[in-house]
Amino acid sequence: MFTISAFADEIDPDPLKQIDILKSCNVGHIEFRSILGTNVLSLTDLQIQEFKSLLDKHGFKLSAIGSPIGKIKIDEPFEPHLAKFRRAIDLCGVFGTKNIRIFSYYPPDNFDGNWTKWRPEIMNRMTQKCELAAKAGVRLIHENEHSIYGDSPERVADLMATLRKSFSAEVVGAVHDPANFVFCGYDPWQGWLASKPWLVHFHIKDWIADAKHGSLAGEGQGRIPEVIADAVKMGYAGFATMEPHLLGGGPTGGVTGPELFPKAVAAFKAILDKACAKYQ
Repeated sequence: MFTISAFADEIDPDPLKQIDILKSCNVGHIEFRSILGTNVLSLTDLQIQEFKSLLDKHGFKLSAIGSPIGKIKIDEPFEPHLAKFRRAIDLCGVFGTKNIRIFSYYPPDNFDGNWTKWRPEIMNRMTQKCELAAKAGVRLIHENEHSIYGDSPERVADLMATLRKSFSAEVVGAVHDPANFVFCGYDPWQGWLASKPWLVHFHIKDWIADAKHGSLAGEGQGRIPEVIADAVKMGYAGFATMEPHLLGGGPTGGVTGPELFPKAVAAFKAILDKACAKYQ
């Protein structure tokens, strides 16, 4: 069973407009990255409570806290970032979700392309976060984002295999974002095969190499129809979060707009239908 969610800030910064469009698409979950142009981890307690009340009023729930944790250079100080991570854990309790989207760090300045020197520190930081997540009863979902350690199929597999020696799938798992593999120049099918053993979550975004914005699911090179068909065969049960980037995207988010977002949802639902997938 696929549960469709959305990075609703791609629709509009205004949460009311986000909810209106998602209702029209019969989507009842949000992956909470930002509202009103402010990242989720930078919102005040009052803004958090107001948003939670709005979600409750309209019957919406969260698929995850769409945090930017791990989107700093690996040689930047860790303690301030860990404080932000603790805020993300607290927000899981507020919103009743167990998932926190994370990343695995950018390289330092003057990086020579060799991650070997930095791998121990990456694993150390990731392990510390997993330990905190395990104590709190939340799960870290790692996205294969551009330019981080875990942007390649090989390093996704390395990261997941290493962490899962000590932590279960209830603590850490992989998000498969097919467009990001295409954008980074990797074979998206190899990316899927690397993510598949550790898969707990999907981000639905398609891409054509060298394009400036995303494509509707199935119209890019991310092999989404084949990936979804394979996920159905393996009995996948979890979220598939719409992140179309149809008008553009970058390190802090993307834009699709209220006119195109329903088309993105419809394109993905058509893929689910063709794969005989159950979804809500």
